[in-house]
Amino acid sequence: MRIRKQTDFYSGLMFIILGLSFSFVARGYSMGTAARMGPGYFPFWLGIVLALLGTVVATGSLSHKSEEDRMARWDIKTLLWILGSVVLFGLVLKPLGMVLSVLALVLVSSMASHEFTWKGAILNAVILVLISTVAFVYGINLQMPVWPAAFVN
Repeated sequence: MRIRKQTDFYSGLMFIILGLSFSFVARGYSMGTAARMGPGYFPFWLGIVLALLGTVVATGSLSHKSEEDRMARWDIKTLLWILGSVVLFGLVLKPLGMVLSVLALVLVSSMASHEFTWKGAILNAVILVLISTVAFVYGINLQMPVWPAAFVN
């Protein structure tokens, strides 16, 4: 049996591993019943469904009908820009507030793109800051600093 579509096979494998991991962790919570669900019920069954979906995707990659492809090599530079921007966001959220942190997140992660332009990155950052502020601060009243403490006082 030969893997014809590597991208589907590895995606399916990732779904299986994540789904089974979530289900395994969810077993530590109270399950309850279908009528009175406990905190572990939904994540357990969601993990099982994700693992089954992964099985379908991975099995489909072995089909003779699927077109053949190969996994592209990982672009480590791009991966580091993305991961670094998320770590930076987590580190600067409290001292800088949400607006400046989201701005930094988008600008740094935009550096990962091979089609990077400052105009596009700034436009994306402004739009994401507006959406984030409306959704998280005013929509669901999430308690987080919007601006740095030096700006507020």
